[in-house]
Amino acid sequence: MSAITGLLYGALAVFLGGWYLGFWSGNFSLLLFVLTLSTFGYWLAERLHFLPQRVAAASALETQDVQRRAELHRQGITQVDGNVYAARERVLAQPWWLDWTAGLFPVILAVFLLRSFLFEPFKIPSGSMIPTLAIGDLILVNKFHYGVRLPVINKKIIENNDPKRGDVMVFRYPVDPGVDYIKRVIGVPGDEVAYLNKRLSINGQAVPTEPLPEFYNEDSLRYAQQASEKIGDVEHRFLTDTQRPGFVIPMQDFVAFRDNCRYNAEGVVCKVPPGHYFMMGDNRDNSQDSRYWGFVPDANIVGKAFFVWMNFGNLKRIGSFQ
Repeated sequence: MSAITGLLYGALAVFLGGWYLGFWSGNFSLLLFVLTLSTFGYWLAERLHFLPQRVAAASALETQDVQRRAELHRQGITQVDGNVYAARERVLAQPWWLDWTAGLFPVILAVFLLRSFLFEPFKIPSGSMIPTLAIGDLILVNKFHYGVRLPVINKKIIENNDPKRGDVMVFRYPVDPGVDYIKRVIGVPGDEVAYLNKRLSINGQAVPTEPLPEFYNEDSLRYAQQASEKIGDVEHRFLTDTQRPGFVIPMQDFVAFRDNCRYNAEGVVCKVPPGHYFMMGDNRDNSQDSRYWGFVPDANIVGKAFFVWMNFGNLKRIGSFQ
């Protein structure tokens, strides 16, 4: 068993190393689920087989020691060397391969349940949500705000709140569901969203905006035009690039309901289909979002982002952004 466990840990190290270096992609939820099942198997084997074996061996060792001492005492020998209790502890101790499998099961199970049903950490990989979220922000995602979903298959089993305009939401990228994206909810089912000449309108009503001082982007080392707007009940800042044109070119991988969007030289107008959402980044001219690849189905929702818990480059960013 120690050799088999060593091989399994070796395979896990190779897989994680290749994943980290970008040689292949992986599903962390699925990996955590497999680790939970695997360590649970070891935990059961420990409780039902290996531990009883060690307890029986320790009991036999104690019985032999009692018999040996009784025999020596019968022969008149009262001073007997040996510490059976130290030997008993060594017999009862878990071998390393059980300590690193069955011993880790409660921890892995707790992480799996916490990450699947309560909160999941997420790292901001790009600048599409600047100035709300910066590259390197480590955020928390509320997994139950939009309903409780089964892990791995992401099947909703308990309804909760519906996404609202203005929410910052993490979702599975419709073009490649193995990748998580984060954007702001702009349109909900039934809305008509228009982004024309870099002005946003929802259901024919222009979203109120207010100019703000220019924003200096430390990543691009450039200034960008900044303004605030109110979508739903959420007021937030967004950026536009005056050097970029207003028209939008859809991707060939536009996932579904392509006919719900009309493109022209000024921008795009989209009618959000039932069970879907229209998403945009706050860094408007540096965000691949629903304007390019389409709508996010409810089945792809991961959760609502709400808190920056760490940014190692700027500790002042820690806190709520909603």
